Order: sequence, then C-alpha cells, then structure tokens
Amino acid sequence: MLDPLSLVSTNPELIDADELRGLDMIMGFTGVAEAGHVVSQIRSELLDQLDADRVARFDTDQLVDYRGNRPRIAFAGDHFGDYQAPEIDLYRLRDGLGRPFLLLTGVEPDYQWERFCRAVLRLVERLDVRLVAWTQSLPLPVPHTRPIGVTAHGNRRDLIEGITTWQPTAELQAAIAPLLELRLAEAGRDVVGYSMHVPHYLADSVYPQAAVAALEYLGAAMSLVLPTDRLREAGRDVGVQIAEQVRDSAEVARIVGKLEQRYDEHAETTSRRSLLTKENDQLPDADEISAAVEAFLAAQPLHPEDGPGT
Repeated sequence: MLDPLSLVSTNPELIDADELRGLDMIMGFTGVAEAGHVVSQIRSELLDQLDADRVARFDTDQLVDYRGNRPRIAFAGDHFGDYQAPEIDLYRLRDGLGRPFLLLTGVEPDYQWERFCRAVLRLVERLDVRLVAWTQSLPLPVPHTRPIGVTAHGNRRDLIEGITTWQPTAELQAAIAPLLELRLAEAGRDVVGYSMHVPHYLADSVYPQAAVAALEYLGAAMSLVLPTDRLREAGRDVGVQIAEQVRDSAEVARIVGKLEQRYDEHAETTSRRSLLTKENDQLPDADEISAAVEAFLAAQPLHPEDGPGT
C-alpha cells in the first residue's frame, strides 16, 4: 500500500512547531456539494482577511482530473501566463482575536479518496487536532425569504443537538468531506459538519447569506471570531437583486410563494421532516427541480458583482 503521506509536502518550519498542536481545524472543499458557492466564499474570506501560513500542500497531480475540471490559464496578447493550478492546502490562520486554528481547503479530489482520507487522518493525528468542523451546502426546495436552514451531523452531540432544522433520511451522492467525517469518526476523532440549505433556484449563483450562516456555525463550534462583514454586505446586495427579480416575474413569485407555504407548514410540525423529501420520503425528481430553477433563472443568474437582470 502506498504511503498516504507521499501525497503531502509539508512546511518543515511549521509542521513540528508546538504552537500547531491541539488546534481546531475547519475543512471545506469546492465540488459537488457547493450550492451557492458557499465553500469558495468562505475560503476566499478567511484567506483574504486573516493571517495565513501554509502548513502542507497535497499533490493535486495525483488527485485531480484535469480534463474533467480544467484549470484556467490566461492569454495576454502574445503569450500565456497566470496558470491557476488546482490546490488542496492546509493553513494555519489566526482569527479576529489572534487565536490560531487550521484550515484544510481546496478542490475536491477526483481520485484516491481513501488514500487522501488516510493522509488527512495522519495529519490530524500528527498535529493532535482537537476538533474538525466542516461545511458544505446543498440545493433544497426552500425559500430565500426564510432563515438559512442547516443539518448538523457528527459525533460531538453538544455541538449539533438543537440546531438542526431538518433531519432527512435519504441516500445521497457521496463527496469527500462526508467521507472524511465518517473516517475521522471511525478513528475516534471529534468531528462535526454543517450542511447549509441553499434555495435550489439559487444553487448556481453566489449566495453570501449561506456563507455567513456557515461561518457563524463554524465559529461557534470552535469559539473563533471569523470575518463576515464583507459577506454580509454582499448578501444585502444580492437580497435586493433577488427581491427585484421576484417582483418582476409573476412565475417566480408564484414558485417562491409555494415554497414559503410548504416551509411554514413543515416548520409547524413536531416531526421536523426534511424539506429534501416528499411525503413518501423520496427525493424531488430532476424535472421538478429543473422547472423551478429554469423559471427563476429566466432573469439570469445572480452574482454580487452584477446588477439586476445582468
């Protein structure tokens, strides 16, 4: 069996430093479970706003399907440059009060999932990580006019009890972060995850509101002060754009109204059934979701930098 740590190159000045021992780790990957581009926003906000030092880098040449997820490269008139290679990195950051924590983030691996999980677990053990908390975002039939929902999971009951909005029972497509939660729990490491509920008609758009909510859950779990001011401002702009598009489209307003009614009906029940499932516990089919998405996005996708209808 190949040594899992051969996937990782470490910073020798940091990896064995005493100050890295016993920290908490935030984890998030861009990939299939990133409705509203939540993990991408969190990654950018943390790395842009906080002091960060790279502790380790994974060998993406062994992990990423370049043809399936082609990197970007710039062409400047007569030459190529600025190749944006995929990255999976472990950072040491400091929160708003100077408290250190770890961040494992980057693209979701396409290959060697189990070997990647073993490598992460070896790093967690080497650094004696106290708690791993991660986030993802799922497209669900929920309205943007209600509070951001969350499904919490993991083996730290004190960090997940009482905050889950809905608890679905369903078979989903696997992703690397849920697999890591499973493998970490099997190894006896403390791990919690927060799956944010993003309105399915906004899944392809940048949705800062869900990123803010995710950062709040992560910060609360680890007693960290994480930056959200810029995301909150972007969220206000996106909220204005959404309101304008709903106002200008009777079909969109009808769809949102039906989602609000369904949300409120389920919120009043004590069973707290998941909005992910129908009455027979089956997932909504692709046609049902696509109809709502297409109707809403007829006004074109929303991005914080765009104006309404752009």
